[in-house]
Amino acid sequence: MDKHLLSLDFDKILDKLAAQTSCPDAEEMARELVPAKDLGSAQKLLSETVAAYILLAKFGGPSFGGLKNVNGLMHIAASGSILSMRDLLDCASTLRTIRALRDWYNQCDSVETGINRYFNALIPHKTVEDQIYTCILSEDEMSDNASPALADIRKALHRQENKIREQLDHIIHSPHYQTALQDAIVTMRNGRYVVPVKREHKGEVAGVVQDTSDSGATVFIEPMSVVEANNEIRVLQSKERDEIERILAELSGMIGDVYEETKRSYEAAVILNFIFAKAQLAYEMKASEPILNDEGIIDVKKARHPLIDPKKVVATDIRLGEDFDTLVITGPNTGGKTVSIKTVGLLSIMAACGLMIPASDNSRMAIFHDVFADIGDDQSIEQSLSTFSAHMTNIVDIIKKADEHSLALIDELGAGTDPIEGAALAISVLERLANQGTKIAATTHYAELKAYALQTPRVENACCEFDVDTLSPTYRLLIGAPGRSNAFAISERLGMPIEVVNHARDLVSSENTQFEDVIEQLETSRKAMEDEHEKAAALSAEARAEKEKAEELRNSVEKLKNDEIEKARSEAMKIVEAAKREAAYFLDDLDKLKKEQKKSNDLSQLSADAKATIKKHQGTLDDITNPIVALANDEDYELPRDLVIGDTVVIADLGTTATVTALPDKKGLVEVTAGIIKSKTPLSNLRLLEGKAKRTANKGTRSVKKSMSSKFDMAVKTEIDLRGMASDEAIPALDRFIDLQLRCGIEQFTVIHGKGTGVLRKAVKQYLSKNPHVKEFRLGMYGEGEDGVTIVTMK
Repeated sequence: MDKHLLSLDFDKILDKLAAQTSCPDAEEMARELVPAKDLGSAQKLLSETVAAYILLAKFGGPSFGGLKNVNGLMHIAASGSILSMRDLLDCASTLRTIRALRDWYNQCDSVETGINRYFNALIPHKTVEDQIYTCILSEDEMSDNASPALADIRKALHRQENKIREQLDHIIHSPHYQTALQDAIVTMRNGRYVVPVKREHKGEVAGVVQDTSDSGATVFIEPMSVVEANNEIRVLQSKERDEIERILAELSGMIGDVYEETKRSYEAAVILNFIFAKAQLAYEMKASEPILNDEGIIDVKKARHPLIDPKKVVATDIRLGEDFDTLVITGPNTGGKTVSIKTVGLLSIMAACGLMIPASDNSRMAIFHDVFADIGDDQSIEQSLSTFSAHMTNIVDIIKKADEHSLALIDELGAGTDPIEGAALAISVLERLANQGTKIAATTHYAELKAYALQTPRVENACCEFDVDTLSPTYRLLIGAPGRSNAFAISERLGMPIEVVNHARDLVSSENTQFEDVIEQLETSRKAMEDEHEKAAALSAEARAEKEKAEELRNSVEKLKNDEIEKARSEAMKIVEAAKREAAYFLDDLDKLKKEQKKSNDLSQLSADAKATIKKHQGTLDDITNPIVALANDEDYELPRDLVIGDTVVIADLGTTATVTALPDKKGLVEVTAGIIKSKTPLSNLRLLEGKAKRTANKGTRSVKKSMSSKFDMAVKTEIDLRGMASDEAIPALDRFIDLQLRCGIEQFTVIHGKGTGVLRKAVKQYLSKNPHVKEFRLGMYGEGEDGVTIVTMK
């Protein structure tokens, strides 16, 4: 790894990244990660990390367990070789992981991200995977179900073994052989079943001696009665080995057939493991996505060094490259100066590698071609290099290589030599690098560099805050103010005699004393301004909270008002519907009277007049109680706002209430749903039932309705007879009936579907269970129609 990256501890970041991976190849990718040299490449890498980060937040992480590099094994199989059971199980494990990754991705939202192409490259082979796991139980055991032939062979083996055991059990339990046997057991020698016989009695057991004990006292004899059976077992075992070899060859051929596709899938899976490891690291660091640029601008807010304990690290703001190109950081030792410049360099490298950075949202980070760092003590006895010489060697190398696309980080610039010469050399180095266009962050103790930063354009002072009272640094980087060494104050607090400290102050030049006094005044003013800023921020937060409470109260009052208006409107609609039902009854009675009494024309005229009067009053009541009714013949009507999915509308030429399920297409047609019926209608034919709609002042116009008599005939009924209808005919009729019950305020009604085969009853039950207006329903009881009817209660 490049020495500049090592000096910034980037190798430790890669160790943390490698720990998040699940397979050796992904771990290797993590350890070999290098920063991108251009903005486009860095943005591509970062977009992949962010895509994985978002998927982790939404769906949790995919599992990469079981992912193994079996490319070599599969290549061998493709060339015709036979793999072992262990090798085949490794191949199946990789196939299973690839399939699991693809299944996980298929369950995620199909949103286009920067890593879709890797998931799309995953090609599962479930048939091959299942075949291997079906046939092979472990690396040493083939399943009986691997093939019918193998199952038959093993059944035959089992039968033969049982037969031999029965014969040998008869021998060892026979009184005739009790004195000859060493033990009454059956054992195996050389793959054949034998019994242990005392050496002096071996002639009493007819058979073949297969083995002798170490002491020679026992001989293991295969009785003649089982020799043929043992031979048969040997034959069956040979057949078993041949069949297993044939199965392994068949499975190896299947693996070889999918070699190329699986190789590409494995490579994509390794890349995905690496990308998700970067996302997991971001979660561990509580990192965010930086805004990248190639203009050399760094503006990170609440940045944290990623290798310091999160409970101890102090977040700080760091800027460079916009208002100034060189940042000179001063202050006492152990104050956090080195950590500050390391943080800048490390976050820049992480961003160039596509890693999210531990900083607040909207932090800006530049992508540099090179990041140079001279940090730490590189003195070498072997090379005769002192601390100063080692630093100068690094700086010479930086000056040679740095340009306008570089970031240079130099710790203790000019230290290790005469202070006057060191300060002069430090200023000269800064000017040379600045003339080359390099962005610079350097730490120093020299007062001359503080003055240089104050007097030079595009150069800014910064310091790490130090609390003299507690003799401890706060580790906050303060840009715009030079730091004080605080040597006298620290020495005095540590017990240095006051006369020694005062004498030291007298030895310091008056110009330097005045400069330090100015810095102290600036520090005092800064702290006062910071306190005022915190008070103002607190007051602003309090005002925002009060504003939010007021808005919440206003919204609740508005909601209460709308609820009350809607409640009143609903009550009014119920009253009107009740009046409609009464009118329907009246019209029905008039019709009956008309049929019975045909002898008088005056009566017919009276009925017609009554109907016309009632219809007229019903139209008037509609307009009064439903002020947002859309008018079919209102050509000047305009929607008060654009429709959104879920809006309730009236189809003007039908007078039917519906719900918007799709926005207007290119032809201006809107998809709406009325009950279970979906249809498309022109946008101009819809009237919104929310908000105030523009309408003309024409009197006597109202929405077009269906035949009043047919509606009222249904309105006065509390039951609907669906017998004789097919399901696709009955459900729309039931939907229209429920719609009318809602309008009329009916709370309970009966659906007659008959007993029959139960198909219609099942369809009605399924529809009612999904209808949002139905509170509950049940089959009829005795006296209500039993299973032939369903009693429905509305909400």
